[in-house]
Amino acid sequence: MKNEVFVGFEDEVEKAILGDLLLCFCLENVKHVPGRTEQVQRVAPVHYLANWVDLPDSVGHLRSVPEMLVALLADQKGENVQQNQIGDITWFAVGEGFENNVLLRAFSQGVTRRGDLGNRTADHFDEEFRVGLDQLLMIRLSQQLRTAPDKLRGGGGERISNQRPIAAKAARHFSEDMRRFVRAYAVAIPRQVFVELLESCISVGMTTILTSAIEILLEWEETGRIRQRNRQNPSCLLVDCSNGVDRRLKALAEQSMDDFMRRVERFPVILMTLRLLDYNARRNRKIKGRNIPTTPDATAWLNLLGDLLSKPCPEARRILANMDDQAEELAEKLEDEHPEAAQILRNADNHPISVWRLAEGLTSLQGKDTRRGDMMKMIDSTLLIDRPHGLASKRKTTRNVAGARKSQDTRSLVFTDSVLEYLVHLHVLRNGNKPGVRPLSFKEFIETLRHRYGFTVDIAPPGMNVSNDLLQTNRAILERRLRDLGLFMGVNDAEAMKRLRPRFEPKTEDEHGID
Repeated sequence: MKNEVFVGFEDEVEKAILGDLLLCFCLENVKHVPGRTEQVQRVAPVHYLANWVDLPDSVGHLRSVPEMLVALLADQKGENVQQNQIGDITWFAVGEGFENNVLLRAFSQGVTRRGDLGNRTADHFDEEFRVGLDQLLMIRLSQQLRTAPDKLRGGGGERISNQRPIAAKAARHFSEDMRRFVRAYAVAIPRQVFVELLESCISVGMTTILTSAIEILLEWEETGRIRQRNRQNPSCLLVDCSNGVDRRLKALAEQSMDDFMRRVERFPVILMTLRLLDYNARRNRKIKGRNIPTTPDATAWLNLLGDLLSKPCPEARRILANMDDQAEELAEKLEDEHPEAAQILRNADNHPISVWRLAEGLTSLQGKDTRRGDMMKMIDSTLLIDRPHGLASKRKTTRNVAGARKSQDTRSLVFTDSVLEYLVHLHVLRNGNKPGVRPLSFKEFIETLRHRYGFTVDIAPPGMNVSNDLLQTNRAILERRLRDLGLFMGVNDAEAMKRLRPRFEPKTEDEHGID
């Protein structure tokens, strides 16, 4: 292999070495299988130029999550995310270059720009700049492609919708956590480890946003109102700190997750109800005339949709009557091929409000397995399930159901080493923009996990009966694991003497130049 970016690697042994290096640092095969002839499904973000490697044709599984993260971090006003202007005060500038974006700055070592921001060949690597082997491999692989891929253009063109999660408290915490972690450790932690911890950061943040949103919408179903930001909390889930080694703790964590999954089964119906109300409300002249904003925060709009159900007005009665007619019309078309769905659509005794019957009927047509499967894929992806940097594990279990043995997936929340390292390194940082670390007690750390993320260690989640002995065992296992990772220090059993410390010392602003 001879060209301007790769030299050597000509015989079979050298090519095998190059392939193994790329798989070790830059690429990942489908289903994580080894081998140099397998299809590649993932590019590790070890350097900014990794974005030159194009995405596969089908990226529907991303479900606008990258766009949501951009909107969340950019923290702008308006309907769409806009390019920042000179003088804007923000940690995550859009279209302003690396120096004004904390996250991009961390990955753009040695990159210089020769041309306009929109030029796909404007980014170049300064060959005099020293980078690690993993970053150099990614840079050389990108240079082999010669240009960045063209932008994806969906229904909204190149624009990114400035839509924030309704879980505003969890979203603010996620943005704050990422900013503080990247600023403090982008240079202090070796790149490969830093990428792993950043993946854990995203998993923790996205999981908290998801469970908070689920709690908010489950309450909206009852009250018709979005919970105020200061009252928003994520779901409480028991963590198996033994990572499946202790069968008793594993069973309790699986029970906690099963309880959560049963509550989540109602979530698709609520989402369908919101879609139906949204569709009809946007076509009502009087409601449309109120000009209630839906971006970046849709709280006021969702509260209005709730009012259509709980506080009937002429517009609400007209909308609900229209959906009652739609439910009957759909039931007539389905009564031969889908009698169960038709019965749901007509069952006014169980669902006197037409929109709930219509939502139940439409979701039932998707099929329980499909509906549940899609929900599980979303939750598993958020948790990075069974991944070395994720938050949960999954196993096959067999149970007797109505005299027949049925196999199903059982999930439990766990703390991988990467998650523990990320959480400790984040929360030992001093508050605000102050450099350095602060004393963090083991007790305060556990309380922070519960209040900020909903991860319970030594307290049973609501509705679960767990012996105090098992909870204390879980706590002791977490303490031992932190000690083994070099994150715990304590000279005796006194709680006040049990403190956490980082394995990597954070860099001050002057040292890494983020500001």
